[in-house]
Amino acid sequence: MFEHLVNGLVLGGTYALVAMGLTMQYGIARIMNLAFGDTIIVACFGTFILFSGYALSPMAALLVLIPAGFAFAYAIYFVVMQPLVARAASSEMLEVDSILVTFGLLFVIQGVLLVIFGGGYFSYSFLNVQVNVFGAAVAANRLLAFVLALVFGGVLMALLFRTRWGMTLRAVALAPESAPLYGIDVDRAARVAFAIGGALAASGGTVVSMYQTFTATAGVVFTMKALIVVILGGKGSLVGALVAGLILGIVETLVAAYVDPGLTLAATYTVFLALLLFRPNGIFGKAG
Repeated sequence: MFEHLVNGLVLGGTYALVAMGLTMQYGIARIMNLAFGDTIIVACFGTFILFSGYALSPMAALLVLIPAGFAFAYAIYFVVMQPLVARAASSEMLEVDSILVTFGLLFVIQGVLLVIFGGGYFSYSFLNVQVNVFGAAVAANRLLAFVLALVFGGVLMALLFRTRWGMTLRAVALAPESAPLYGIDVDRAARVAFAIGGALAASGGTVVSMYQTFTATAGVVFTMKALIVVILGGKGSLVGALVAGLILGIVETLVAAYVDPGLTLAATYTVFLALLLFRPNGIFGKAG
């Protein structure tokens, strides 16, 4: 039982890292990015290329892919999202427009990946050995992924809650209409938040590629998991994303171990639907 809990926390840590990126984009920039998971897959392939072709470890690949993810997301916001923001009459309209635009963007990214890599499964072997954690056997690459997720999440939350810059972003997330009254450039904050989300997606892709196989069309799975975690935790809540990600990882691992591995997705949606019924604003979301 303890071994399954540890493995659940490891999986949940990855979910939390991925969901925190979407939380930044949706909670602060008000962009519902359906291409978020495909950005993760791009980072998976980037890590694969750097590891297999250039003998760079995933840890070194992070130094390349995180800035690249930031720059890519910043460019997407500037070129694609900026016109939507300028013409949107309300945040609700912006969400609808962003869903339509990013739905098209995900197919563009998928198409490019399919042309380059085809539809096969990819993976590589990195730290694929068992280590003992308080009596539980855990793969070293999964344990490293969990540690990296905690480090990235901790650094992000420290920046958001301990710096003036972070306070600005949180102010935009809580009250985008009132933030300009205090001299806050909402559009600039949204651009930065969206770009940080891209950097987190890139780091999540590297982490995922350490222990999972992936394909060019697997992005939608990560988008849905991230979206579920964001809604479970509460819109715009990084702490909520962290907690909900860990819960989801534990639930999936326990169901796979004690019920049926084929029911993990069903268990995920059962938890999701139950929370929507009893706490529709999420674990840390404010009551409307």
